[in-house]
Amino acid sequence: MTRVLSLILYLILAPFVGAFLDGIDRKITARMQGRKGPPIWQPFYDLFKLFSKQMIAVNSVQLLLNCSYLIFLAVAGGMVFFGTDILMSLFILSTADMFLILAASSDSSPYSNIGASREMMQMMSYEPMTLLIAVGFYLATGSFRVDEIIAQETCAFWMMPGLFVGFILIMAIKLRKSPFDLSTSHHAHQEVVKGITTEMSGPTLAIMEIGEYYEKMLLLAVVALFFIDSSIISWILGIVLCLGVYFLEILIDNVCARVNWHKLLDICWLITLLCGGINILILMLI
Repeated sequence: MTRVLSLILYLILAPFVGAFLDGIDRKITARMQGRKGPPIWQPFYDLFKLFSKQMIAVNSVQLLLNCSYLIFLAVAGGMVFFGTDILMSLFILSTADMFLILAASSDSSPYSNIGASREMMQMMSYEPMTLLIAVGFYLATGSFRVDEIIAQETCAFWMMPGLFVGFILIMAIKLRKSPFDLSTSHHAHQEVVKGITTEMSGPTLAIMEIGEYYEKMLLLAVVALFFIDSSIISWILGIVLCLGVYFLEILIDNVCARVNWHKLLDICWLITLLCGGINILILMLI
């Protein structure tokens, strides 16, 4: 019953919590840049405005692909909150990204197509680390199942510090934060306008935004898995550290300039090799 309740709460509350965190993100970013910024509830206003607009899509496939993107993200996060296989959840997360790429590639806009190409390049950069993280949880705890990972006597972080550093890098890419906001950006400095979301508007764009909120909560849940064990205190610690990691991503976004795709691949594969690979080798030896 606890796992079912956790799944239901995730499916219902994840978009609301994700939108609230997005509003906090915008406010903190504005303060860091010397601006007042929008109200914290601005993402909710944006979603209401988008759903109130007329449904206009560049083709009949884009809406279907965006809905698939949303559904697969909800399934991937639901598997984590239900306590099932984290490896399968991360594979489904990658599948959801492919639907977003297909949605961006389904129209003739050059900005959208460039954004889709860059999104695929980003997937090439972070997918090896994603696989290593799942393998690391298995080597550290003896299981891919989330319910068995959080039932350990000690948290997995002490066995996976290098993989945790790698996952912070992945989050910066997945949340589209500088210096890795190649495919799209929430700010005006992106030279491809809005990249993958250039031709999305109205309810189609709103569905994509809700999918991002599901993805954000899934990523924060994986952060919590590094610190949660069988003790109650670890749950509180996991929530606090999730908020700390999210603030760190906002800070990185505001102090780093965007890199090109060559440096993205170099940085990600170097971190994967040094932090992820060495961590995995140590776990295998242990």
